[in-house]
Order: sequence, then C-alpha cells, then structure tokens
Amino acid sequence: MAFAIPLDPTAATDLAAQGLEYRTLDHDDRDAVHGWIEADFRGFHHARPTDAERDHDLRVLADRLVHGVYDPDVTDPAIPVATVSAWPTGLSVPGGRSVDAWAVSSVTVAPTHRRRGIARALMQGELANAASAGAALAMLTATEATIYGRYGYAPATRAATVYVDRRRARWSGPEAPGRLQFVEPAALRDSAPALARRAVARTPGEIDRWPGMLDRVLGIAEPESERSRSIRVVRYDDEDGQAQGFVAYRIRREPNEPGVLEFDFLAAATDDAERALWRFLVEQDFVTGIRGLLRSVDEPLPWLLDDPRAITLSDVVDHLWVRVLDPVAALSARSYGSAGTLRLDVSDPLGYAAGRYELVVDEFGRGQARELDAAEVAASARGVRAISLGVQELGAIYLGGTSPSVLARAGRLSGRSQRSIELADRMFQSPRTPHLSVWF
Repeated sequence: MAFAIPLDPTAATDLAAQGLEYRTLDHDDRDAVHGWIEADFRGFHHARPTDAERDHDLRVLADRLVHGVYDPDVTDPAIPVATVSAWPTGLSVPGGRSVDAWAVSSVTVAPTHRRRGIARALMQGELANAASAGAALAMLTATEATIYGRYGYAPATRAATVYVDRRRARWSGPEAPGRLQFVEPAALRDSAPALARRAVARTPGEIDRWPGMLDRVLGIAEPESERSRSIRVVRYDDEDGQAQGFVAYRIRREPNEPGVLEFDFLAAATDDAERALWRFLVEQDFVTGIRGLLRSVDEPLPWLLDDPRAITLSDVVDHLWVRVLDPVAALSARSYGSAGTLRLDVSDPLGYAAGRYELVVDEFGRGQARELDAAEVAASARGVRAISLGVQELGAIYLGGTSPSVLARAGRLSGRSQRSIELADRMFQSPRTPHLSVWF
C-alpha cells in the first residue's frame, strides 16, 4: 500500500533545517485534513471550500498519500504552507496496455514561503516515494511549464480546446448503428467506471479515473450546486444495447439568448461511440458553438464535417508530464511501431534512470528492455543502433508524442548514426496520438 511508505528523510531534513515540519497526514485526523484542503484551495486561488467540496475531497484523499509542510510560527499553524498528494495508478501506453505510475497532484507552496526550497523538497520526496512504490514512472499535469523539468519531467502529451461553429457544422460522417439517450447522472454512476476504463485503454497518455472524479463529472459530488444541476448526460448504446460511451455537458447562456455547449468529459469505448457522441454535440439547436476542453490535437472531427474550418483549435499546450524512473519496466510495457534492436544511453542527474539499456522489439511490436553491464556495453560498441538522451528526452518520446528526430534537430538527443535516429523514430511512433483529457 502507498500509505506504508515512510516519510522521505532527505526532504524532512532539508525542511527541518528551516524550522519547517514535513508530515504525512493521517486520513482519520479530520481537522488536519480540513486544514490541508484549505491550503490546497488557497494555493490554486480557489474560493474557500464549501462543506460539500470539503467532504468530496475527504473521500478522494482517503485513497492518496498526503503530505503537508507546516510552519509553527505562522498565525494558523494548523494550515500547511505547502501541500502535495500522490497515488499509484495506471497510465495507458501504446498497444492498449498500462504501466504502473505514480501520479503527483496538489503541489502548492504559499506565496509567503516561496524561494525557500520547499517545492524542491516536495518534488524530490515524491520521486523517492514513487521509487519506493515500485512505479516505472512519475507523472503530473502542470499549471506552469518551467518548474518540473529540473526534476526530470518532460511534456509527453498535448491538449487543446476545440471549438465548433454551430452555424457552419454539417455532419458528413457515417451513421452510428446504435442509439443515444439521456440518462440521469446518478443512474450512470455504477456503470461509468467500467466504461471509462475501456475508453482510457484506447489512448496512450490517459490515466485511470478515480471514483471522486466521476462524481464531479456527473455532478454527484455537489448535487444541489448550480453547476451540478446544469449537467446533462447522454449515453451511446450499440446495436446490441450495450453501453459504449457517454458525454457530460452543460450549456452556458444568458436568458433568451443562444448558448455555448461546453464539455470536458467524453468517454468512448469504440469509434462508433465517439462519432455518435460528437454528432450529438455538434448538431445541438439554440447554441452558437460547441467547446470541448482538453481535447486531442488529433481529433477525427475535421473529417466528419462538411466544413473543417468550422473547427478551431486554441490553447494548445503541453498537458501530461512524465518522469521515467525505471526504464526497463517502462520500455517493456508499451508496444512499438517497428521491429529492431536499439541501445539507449540515458543520463539522469538524480540517478534513477541513468544507465545503458537494450530494447529489442519483435515483428509483432512487442518490446523487451534490459540494462546492460559494462562488459556488454563494450562488446556491443560497434554495429549497434544507439541513441544518447537525457531522462527528460526519454519521457518526451515515451508515449510517441514527440519524435526522437525532432529532439535530435533541437540538439537534445544524438544518435550513433542517422539510421539510429530513423530506427528510433519508427520504433517509438504510436498508432494513436497520445492524449490526456483530465486534470489531476
């Protein structure tokens, strides 16, 4: 269990040198967890939590390892000056499999305590926790892009806001053989996790959904709030009557004016379900547009409408950041686009992933990685395709979102020969663009 992981002694020592206390929270200590939630909301500039929000977070945090940094000299020492939470979860990789990962979330430091090395202690502590948990990699979603590279993280997926001009949207895609129907959110709650798991497995970069997320998406966490009451849910069932996907959406509008349909959660376990749900969204009446948040930069939608210019992509940003800790486990988990043997010489200032590794991929795309010892490295010095890269670059190419040749052009990766880089490009390509459609 993640909760059996002891407090990282290096982080605790570094923080204690400044008179700060690094603690693992006891989930049964309601007062301590309430104080931590207050600090988390403050750190992300949210309004103070309501009772319903606090209760929801209590349920979510019960399945996570929760840390806080406390300053005994502040006015309210029960509220931490820094927060972080983490948990073990699966990350989908090319080939429909998943790899054991350590998700890091709620990283905040109070503005009154910046520039004191607190974030560094927390981030290095979470890498130690991830390694102790046996995770192949750590991952996070970043609100700022300049913080996490120093700890070995790299952007591995991109996301965008997709906007469809309803006036120009005319469906030209195929008919889906099933049917759509409105369902009450609470009625979908029992089947939503299985549907979400199947949808997640289709796309590299997606992570396992936790129950609290689905409660928020469906409006169950705060059923009486205005936001929850505005959520509508439509489910797609295939021609055999089996549920294959759903979308939760709401319409933002002024009274008596057309609105904008907005959604941030669409789960589709099949291509038919994805097409049917998109068609439902773009054919809404009395709306001027459809806005999808955290969508893939490679949506099929332009090929499903008469006018692809009805679609606008904006806010295209990096989203999931990956930090490889165990290259053997990580590289052996995914499938590959080409057979071959490639050596990877990986540097890592923090030491977790440093080494020389051999990746052998068979004709079916199945890969097996192993670390080479010094004698094997010397013996394979000639005639072997090899690339040299840092742990950041390894994270960037891991899911197929960035090509090794792009990093080579940027001077961030080198190959023994051009053929080595070409082989790496073919091997690391993904049949589906990696994408993460949620924040965590």
